[in-house]
Order: sequence, then C-alpha cells, then structure tokens
Amino acid sequence: MIRFLVNFFVFVVDKVYGNRPYPRFYVLETIARVPYFAFLSVLHLYESLGMWRKADWLKVHFAETWNELHHLLIMESLGGNELWADRLVARSIALFYYWVCVLLYMLSPRSAYYFMELVENHAHHTYSVFLQEHELALKALPAPPVAVEYYTKGDLYLFDEFQTARKPEDRRPVIETLYDTFVNIRDDEGEHVKTMVACQKPDAQKTFKSPHSLLPESPEREPAHLS
Repeated sequence: MIRFLVNFFVFVVDKVYGNRPYPRFYVLETIARVPYFAFLSVLHLYESLGMWRKADWLKVHFAETWNELHHLLIMESLGGNELWADRLVARSIALFYYWVCVLLYMLSPRSAYYFMELVENHAHHTYSVFLQEHELALKALPAPPVAVEYYTKGDLYLFDEFQTARKPEDRRPVIETLYDTFVNIRDDEGEHVKTMVACQKPDAQKTFKSPHSLLPESPEREPAHLS
C-alpha cells in the first residue's frame, strides 16, 4: 500500500510538472517537510501524556525540517512559487498529507519511516536526473545567496544533526554555482534516506541517537559542579 501511494503521488506530480522543474521542486519540498512535522507532533503528544520521551528523535526530526525548509527557500528564490496555482496545489496537498502522516505514525512508526524512505529516495533520484540533464546550464549560473548562507556560514549544528550516518563536521559543502547547490540538495536527500533506514531498525527505540549525542564527552562539555 505504501509503495502504491508513493508511486501514485510521484506519477501525478511528474505528469503535472514534468516540464517545469522549479515549480515541481517547490511542490515537492513543500510536501517533504510535512512528515517531519507530523513525527514531531506525535512525539510531543506522547511526551505530554507521559508515554514516551525521546529527545534525540525530536532533535533529529527538527533538524530534518530545518534542512527541508532551506531546500524550499532555495526553490522559492528560483521562482518556483511565483504562480498562485502552484502555491495552492502544494499547500492543499501538504494539509491533507499531514494528517495522513500523523495517523500512519501513530499506528506504525516503522511504516511511516519506510514511507519517508521511499519519498526521500525518489527525491534523490529526481535531483540526480535533473543534474545529469542540465549540468552545463547549472554550472553557468551562480548559487542563490540562501544556499550559500545555509551550507557554508553560521552555526552548522542542525546541518550535522540530521545526517545520522555521519560524524558532526564530516561534511562541509562547497557552494559556488547552481550546480553545486543541487548537488548538495541531492546529497541531503540521500542522508535523509539513511536516517529513515536507521529509524526502522528493530532496536531503534533504544539505540537511535543524534550525531552530537554520540560524541564522547570532553572536559569542556562536562557540567560544572556547584560547591
């Protein structure tokens, strides 16, 4: 059923936006954030009811929403949201999609993570094909300022946090052209896939940790004791 839903959604979006890549990516990135919102909502609900407290899951899923937000900002800077019809389609699907993800996550978290694994894997493939087909044109254009800001400047804690298969500071992108920008968006989607796979492991509820939580404690990070 999950594979059918993903394939149906992909078919519809590809048919409607097949020859309009930036609006297509805008719609996809608007929707891509929604499952992580749903996961956070349910996790907060469980914690509020005293059922389950997992700070690391909250940190990682928030970092994933932050990453997808910047993908969305990049697509907006490229004009993907210029038409009101595209904004209406994206937001309408996102509203419906949110409640589907909430229900699925409450019934079966592993199924919800598998669903997102398939979605993120499709995104990775979509961006890979786009890069192959438009390499020369993308290399001739500058990177959007929002991409340069997100990938290379400021505090990159959240950038490291969603990449659970890597150690913090292991990946530091170079962003000079629009091609570089899409390469890194594609690579981000690949990291999301790895994180979704990790969340599906049978012992994930006991062993899943955020990248920074796995770092050994150093003397500088140890809390000071009050005398």
